[in-house]
Amino acid sequence: MLSKKRKTGIFLRNAAMYTATGITAALVLFMVIFVLAKGLPNITWELLSTKPSYISGKIGVLPDILNTVYIVLAALLFVIPLGVGAAVYLTEYAKNKKIVGIIEYAAETLSGIPSIIYGLVGMLFFCQFLGLRTSLTAGALTLVIMNLPTVMRTTQESLKTVPQSYRDGAFGLGAGKWRVIRTVVLPGCVDGVITGCILSVGRILGESAALLFTAGFAHALNGIFTGLASPGASLTVALYVYAKEQGEFETAFAIAAILMILTFIINMSASLVSRYFAKKRSM
Repeated sequence: MLSKKRKTGIFLRNAAMYTATGITAALVLFMVIFVLAKGLPNITWELLSTKPSYISGKIGVLPDILNTVYIVLAALLFVIPLGVGAAVYLTEYAKNKKIVGIIEYAAETLSGIPSIIYGLVGMLFFCQFLGLRTSLTAGALTLVIMNLPTVMRTTQESLKTVPQSYRDGAFGLGAGKWRVIRTVVLPGCVDGVITGCILSVGRILGESAALLFTAGFAHALNGIFTGLASPGASLTVALYVYAKEQGEFETAFAIAAILMILTFIINMSASLVSRYFAKKRSM
């Protein structure tokens, strides 16, 4: 039998946990409902399919949507091979545990650096030192550095879940190191790679401080190659410009609603992909 004092302690602990959970859930629901209620009524086809016109005063976010897509594609093009390659090396090839520990510590440190510092470094290195100027390419490369730890760590954790017996069995059949990794290890951890990529996309969509320094805030409508070489505003930067610089809060809330919907879709996709591959691997 539990003593009265212990029962009281358990009750207070449970009450504190339920209260904290309720407050957190209430804050999230309030933010989601408030942004959607303010933003959804302002989302129109004209807003999504046109570019801004300073002559007529018409507002459109099509250039910002395309710029966001360009930045995401360019960032993933670099961060996936770099992150997955680093994770494979650290998990499968590296023998010196001290070097592995230093690299992992450096990756964790990169994850905690404020994004505005990334923007400052990206502006000095990519825009000025490498001569890329203010452009979507400079912004994408800055985001590569920001998201490299995410892809690397999720891939590492997924690689560690592949049983060692799979590797030993492949080695026993005469397969080489790289063949074992390519045909046995990587297919077994593809869920972690995809999850890391999806989480990186979510962080790219929500980034603004780093892109203000490196990508700029132009609203020009360009093709992908011209756009990557030119300055341009992503959706988050456009939200800042419309709200802070122009006072167009209706447009800002519309962009916020679009970003919130995209973030929800990305998080759901990450969850579904993880469940699918986990179920497939357990069959």
